[in-house]
Amino acid sequence: MNSVYLISITILAIALVIVGVTWFKWHAFISLSVASLLLGIAAGLPITKIAADYETGVGGILGSLLGILALGTILGKMMSESGAGVQISQFFTHAFGERNLPWATFFAGLIISIPVFFEVGLVILLPLVIAIQKTTKKNLLLIAIPMVAALSISHGIVPPHPGAMAAIGIFHADVGQVLVYSLLVALPAGIIGGPLFAYYISKRVQPESEPKVVAANVSAETYPSTGVSFFTILLPIILMIGTVIVPFISMPAWLANLLNFLGNPLIALLISVFVAYYLLGIRQGMSRKLISTLTGDSLGPLASIMMIIGAGGAFKQILISSGVGNAIAQLATSWQLSPLVMAFVVAGLIRIATGSATVALTTAAGIVDPIVQHMTGVNLPLLVIATGAGSLMFSHVNDAGFWLVKEYLGLSIKQTFKTWTVLETLLSFAAFAIVMVVSAFV
Repeated sequence: MNSVYLISITILAIALVIVGVTWFKWHAFISLSVASLLLGIAAGLPITKIAADYETGVGGILGSLLGILALGTILGKMMSESGAGVQISQFFTHAFGERNLPWATFFAGLIISIPVFFEVGLVILLPLVIAIQKTTKKNLLLIAIPMVAALSISHGIVPPHPGAMAAIGIFHADVGQVLVYSLLVALPAGIIGGPLFAYYISKRVQPESEPKVVAANVSAETYPSTGVSFFTILLPIILMIGTVIVPFISMPAWLANLLNFLGNPLIALLISVFVAYYLLGIRQGMSRKLISTLTGDSLGPLASIMMIIGAGGAFKQILISSGVGNAIAQLATSWQLSPLVMAFVVAGLIRIATGSATVALTTAAGIVDPIVQHMTGVNLPLLVIATGAGSLMFSHVNDAGFWLVKEYLGLSIKQTFKTWTVLETLLSFAAFAIVMVVSAFV
């Protein structure tokens, strides 16, 4: 099918999602579902395949996120209801001062983001951000945007995140070199898209509503200590670090398997929830009945979010099945570009079309790799990072991250474009600009 036609109907489908939510006042789940089905029909997919792709897309995204978001939300509820979030927020406020809080949340996000996925870091850190906002009464975006930027830039370009690791394998780059370069790129790019952008945008956008997923109420009779509060929130991170060190340290197979099991995000969060039940609940005077009630209350607001994310996954799957990614790849490979620029552009276009940073990164790497194999002097670690930078740009309605940030920060769709979409694009182009500067010297 004609590439221009495929790209055109994709743009129309994306416009339909936005118009459906803003003009017709449809729920985002309905808008995404209608756009997905109409896109599949317009792309010429068999009707039975459209339905199957819808189910595959929903299952694919929710299969990986459902447990993580639920357990992370329960952990966040225990942090807020026990007063642990207040304890940590007061620690950060006193240690860094209110003026430096965006920098505190940025570096906290950057450190925590190394071993965890974007979504996991978001559900772990969001209760702290909300608690800090309640303490300081500042715009939530001033504190949240730096943390989100740190999580996102790491997810896009820093190993051992899956997209970066896949690109390293495809390009046959050295993991250690990619790690060093990516950290050098992530820090300044994250500062531009994080604290600096937060200072700017927080003066212009105020979230339209309170975040419903984690409310900063306190039910416990006494607050836990600051040490216990930090231990509880860091426990899943500590467990997940085990999976990072396994490839680099010689150990018995049983120990490696155990660390990999405990470091799985689902298992790490499940263990942390039970630790929170005891340390932040029972030990602080909560009854088992209250803990059960809080758990149920925390899961209620997730229903709408999960429906939206599932429909977004279906939209992405039908986009992929319709061949939009391949159409963009064919157009891009016909351009005469340097390998770094080509990798960035191809990844960016696929990201815009499919909504997935990981899909964009791995697909672009697969397209560019045969081309660079016949070239000399290509810096492979920088090529991996340039591809990752491209995979971050212009997140919009077909990206689960767009809806997560919208719902978790209480934003409207227009506000999410002004904040999250701009943030992602800033990270993308800042990281790429730094890569191009570094490539001129190495």
